[in-house]
Amino acid sequence: MSEFHAFELTGWSDVATVAAYDGGFGSVTVQATTALLEAVALRPGMRLLDVACGLGYLTGVATDRGALAMGIDFSPAMIASARVRRFDAPYQEGDAQALEFPDASFEAVVCAFGMLHFADPERAIREAFRVLTPGGRYAFAVWAQPDADNGAGILNAALEEHGTLASPAPAGPSQFRFSDPEECRRGLEAAGFTGIETRRLEFVWRAPSATALLDALEASSVRLKTLLQAQTPEASHGVRDAFVRETARFEVEGGIALPMPALLASGVK
Repeated sequence: MSEFHAFELTGWSDVATVAAYDGGFGSVTVQATTALLEAVALRPGMRLLDVACGLGYLTGVATDRGALAMGIDFSPAMIASARVRRFDAPYQEGDAQALEFPDASFEAVVCAFGMLHFADPERAIREAFRVLTPGGRYAFAVWAQPDADNGAGILNAALEEHGTLASPAPAGPSQFRFSDPEECRRGLEAAGFTGIETRRLEFVWRAPSATALLDALEASSVRLKTLLQAQTPEASHGVRDAFVRETARFEVEGGIALPMPALLASGVK
């Protein structure tokens, strides 16, 4: 097990982080569910694998739509929470980079924001290809490239100005590697996929305030939490003030609606 994989597994096995994820990042990642299921042409009776299923949002929706869906995640805490939420859907612990299923076991494989947690994302893509039936579809969603008009870009700019982007976390693949459509295409083609498509998805993170949103960002993450907690007290104050100031333009009645765009990529075996 790589140092990065162990770091991610330990972080996502923390019950408090998993609980915070539901009202934090999970409130945004769930917004990709419909687009991912459309990308694999979900139909009743379809055998679908939800990789890095987290709290099981997508697995549950696919089950409700008549699919024979299964969710896997490397976090015991995530799987335990998913089972409590949806006792009627099958969930099990599993590693996306070493799937414990025979070849051609599923007609569709999806992965909602799991790529940034894998030490070897290429291997995860190859494993998805292996367990798909011929003609089966694979789709994954990742965060879009940070810029001045989205949450990731605003936070990164605040860290660059007032703190540091250098993290004590073990080195791992870039969180935004697959934010580039061409990188998605290269990764999917290398695994054998054809009919590759990518498209941008527009999501919004709603919170009572920018401060509450930043607190949720930290509490419901692992890599980002490690980075934010590594800042000096002075830097933390500067980062927080800058984030609140720069997100003021996204204030709406009742709070804030911060753009959190994503990219969806899909291919056919």
